[in-house]
Amino acid sequence: MPWNTPGGGPWGSGGGKGPWSSGPQPGSGPNPPDLEEILRRGQDKLRRVLPGNSMGSKGFALVALAAVALWGLSGFFRVEPDELGVVLRFGQEVREVQPGLNYHLPYPVETALTPKALRVNKIDIGMRIVDDARRGGAVTRDVPEESLMLTGDENIVDVDFAVLWKVQPNGVGKYLFNIQNPSGTVKAVAESAMREVIGRSDIEPILTGARQTIENAVHDLLQKTLDQYGAGIVVQQIQLQKVDPPQQVIDAFRDVQAARADLERSINEAQTYTNTVVPEAKGRSAQILQAAEGYRSQTVAEATGQTSRFDQIYDQYKKAPDVTRERMYLETMERVLGGSDKVIVDQGAGGTGVVPYLPLNELGKPQSPQPRQPSAPAQGGRP
Repeated sequence: MPWNTPGGGPWGSGGGKGPWSSGPQPGSGPNPPDLEEILRRGQDKLRRVLPGNSMGSKGFALVALAAVALWGLSGFFRVEPDELGVVLRFGQEVREVQPGLNYHLPYPVETALTPKALRVNKIDIGMRIVDDARRGGAVTRDVPEESLMLTGDENIVDVDFAVLWKVQPNGVGKYLFNIQNPSGTVKAVAESAMREVIGRSDIEPILTGARQTIENAVHDLLQKTLDQYGAGIVVQQIQLQKVDPPQQVIDAFRDVQAARADLERSINEAQTYTNTVVPEAKGRSAQILQAAEGYRSQTVAEATGQTSRFDQIYDQYKKAPDVTRERMYLETMERVLGGSDKVIVDQGAGGTGVVPYLPLNELGKPQSPQPRQPSAPAQGGRP
């Protein structure tokens, strides 16, 4: 007698009580479905489908064969392009499969997990992007409990950043079984790493030119911590979105930054002027020194040559004073009168005045295009 029939239970009679329930209570709602009735209806439908409306050996064989076929076909599964498949045999990882149609032994022998291991995930820390229906688009909402951090010189800075990460190649098993909440773990570790790096730095480089240094330091510390956890996650990039002082003092910080920018610009302009003027002054100085050196060398060489010439003439003068004196006089007159026009005047008692003079030295010279002006007659002179 079934347990759910009134008065038919071995643990008592009446009330329809069974070994795992107290039976229906007054006012508790409709009675639960009859399990034996469901099985009976299923058998009736199966008899109508089978040939001859009988459950003979052939019928049971067909049912068993269909059940085995369905059980075998249940092992096919599909892995999407951004997923990787992990096949578990009695709960233990045995292999990884690539995207596409794959097969594993049917349940309960083997099962398959398909995490999105090929997709690059992004986690925003210090801000949230939410949809605003009133503004008709997405807006960024600040989360101060995540973004406000204390610097090494005891200042407060507001840091918003994003973490790009994905599952390591051949690390899907670690990703599935070593950590329970991958996104939450990455977020918590990234926030802790950023606070540690900011806590070791002063506020001035954080607000000016140390963005790349901070990103690299946080990336290395985050990756090291996740590797210690055996998370099977690789950090692609740390992106600093905003680094500002707190909203209450941001105007004063911007004024300080503007003043520092003006100071650096003035220093650069002065340095540029120095780099222009100093080389020019050095060039002029070197030019003057080289000109003076050339003049000195020329003067010394001329003086040395004149001294040597005088010594040679003196030696000749000691040997033949009269001849040397006459030769010196002629050479001097040649230098003095060589470049002037000459007119010979005969001043004797029977002289004719101007003596015709044929300039033999000038016959071979080319004629000047302009007529030469006659010069005044020389007074006196040695013929």
